[in-house]
Amino acid sequence: MQPRTLNVGDQKAGLQALLTAAGELTRVHYNIKWSTFTSGPPLLEAVNAGAVDVGNTPPIFSAAAGGKIAIISAARTSAAGDAVLVPKGSTARTFADLKGKRVAVAKRSSAHGNLLLQLKKAGLVPADIQITFVAPSDGYAALAAGRVDAWVVWDPYTAQAEQQLGARVLTSGQGLANGLAFQVASRAAVTDGRRNSAIQDLVARTVRARIWSKAHPQQWARVYAQQTGLPYSVTLVFAVRNHEDPITLTPLVAASEQKLADAFAYAKIIPTRPTIADIIDARYNRTATDQGATS
Repeated sequence: MQPRTLNVGDQKAGLQALLTAAGELTRVHYNIKWSTFTSGPPLLEAVNAGAVDVGNTPPIFSAAAGGKIAIISAARTSAAGDAVLVPKGSTARTFADLKGKRVAVAKRSSAHGNLLLQLKKAGLVPADIQITFVAPSDGYAALAAGRVDAWVVWDPYTAQAEQQLGARVLTSGQGLANGLAFQVASRAAVTDGRRNSAIQDLVARTVRARIWSKAHPQQWARVYAQQTGLPYSVTLVFAVRNHEDPITLTPLVAASEQKLADAFAYAKIIPTRPTIADIIDARYNRTATDQGATS
């Protein structure tokens, strides 16, 4: 028997919006209680505390802190929308040109990981730039006001800054960042028979919704615009550039995310170096494959 309620953590215009747009929240034979969080870190705290069974969020920081989580499904983007932005009129032409400059980024975010990778590629270390840790909304304001020389962020903020501020992509994560997005669950949830059945169903719906969004970017962009209040022109760029291709959890996926975890550990952003393979639960791979996920 499936549980009466599955607690799912989400962020604004996140999984709930995607499942709704794709028509995947009909004929669900269990209740879903949605909890909205401002970002990944508090969502992970809720998963660790048992207040949330499932959530879409980066797992590295929870794993480094000994959190009792499991990665249950994944998707990959091109990372083209994960960008280092410079304001209109900036003379910077390469990332190395930011040496000594003020760079804004959200701490412990995917953008923070992108920043570390960009530094390494350019032969620089974090001390070579002036890092300012800000929330995405504050980063937008800082770039607009000229208080920083660059802002590292993700779509739809990238598209918004390009269109509304005339910001320019100095470099992106495409070909550098792994572009992975993960769905995680509490260990307690995946080892509970009734909740596990519902989680398996949610994984299937998530895979189908991601495939739908790639095939219907205009429809997804309209829903995303309604949910966020962003202009359709911004959300359409997001929908096209940031589509998520569902994939199965393989050793290659674990190895790719391990490189990012190692970068955070080397920069002393996290206290320990987690082993990503240890928190992957591949039992849902068959479910994902059956719905169209690729290896």
